[in-house]
Amino acid sequence: MLQFSFALDFVVAVMYNMQELQLKIENGKLKIGTFMNNIIETKSFDFAVRIVRLFKYLSEQKKEFTLSKQLLRCGTSIGANVAEAQQAQSKADFISKINIALKETSETKYWIRLLNATDFLSENESNSLLADCVEIEKILVTIIKTSKNQ
Repeated sequence: MLQFSFALDFVVAVMYNMQELQLKIENGKLKIGTFMNNIIETKSFDFAVRIVRLFKYLSEQKKEFTLSKQLLRCGTSIGANVAEAQQAQSKADFISKINIALKETSETKYWIRLLNATDFLSENESNSLLADCVEIEKILVTIIKTSKNQ
């Protein structure tokens, strides 16, 4: 008698209350939520969430609107460009979008350092954000190099 054992993994997207949810079967268990397919999507999205929360804090608690708005734009643009790259029309288009995300990462680091230097962010807060930026930056550089060599 033959026995087969395998794990069936797949994702199905559905709309619920105007939000895309995914049904995912992983190792025989049903999971419902939003699942990102790669590490850079996940990290850049999570970073964007941190930036939005930081913007709210800076504008509501510290009454800082100018620098925080700049940070909001570039810090959330990283993930937006990564997401857009996933639908690139060509390899060149993909590399271009990832390069834009990389540039936005550099700008984000600038605004974080400036917010720290002007005492809107503590050393610990800025170091934590900068560490995330550097991690994202390294991943983006690797993606660009790998994509160019393929």
